[in-house]
Amino acid sequence: MGMKPRVKPSPRYDEALVERIRVALGPRPDVSERKMFGGLAFMLGGHMTCGVNGGDLMARVGPEQYGEALDEPDARPMDFTGRPLKGFVYVSGAIDDQRLATWVERCVRFTSSLPPK
Repeated sequence: MGMKPRVKPSPRYDEALVERIRVALGPRPDVSERKMFGGLAFMLGGHMTCGVNGGDLMARVGPEQYGEALDEPDARPMDFTGRPLKGFVYVSGAIDDQRLATWVERCVRFTSSLPPK
């Protein structure tokens, strides 16, 4: 009776979407990655800017752009706690690379307006 090999648990987020976001962000020394909200978050200046949870993009657009962001066909409230987080939306990870890059830029634009932590 041999021991069963350990099975590495699969992450609770879409690794291919993570890689697509890395490409959209480009080489930036001010971006780091952190596990957060049950997924992976991209941090800019110490603030979460975007991330992946399951197969969705977590997009931080800010409170002023929240309503406009929700008007987009691929967005919905980010409500993993049961209550929507104002200023954050989920975006379907099935969007094409150009739409993803537009969302990531929107997140970077908002997060870049915040004071560094």
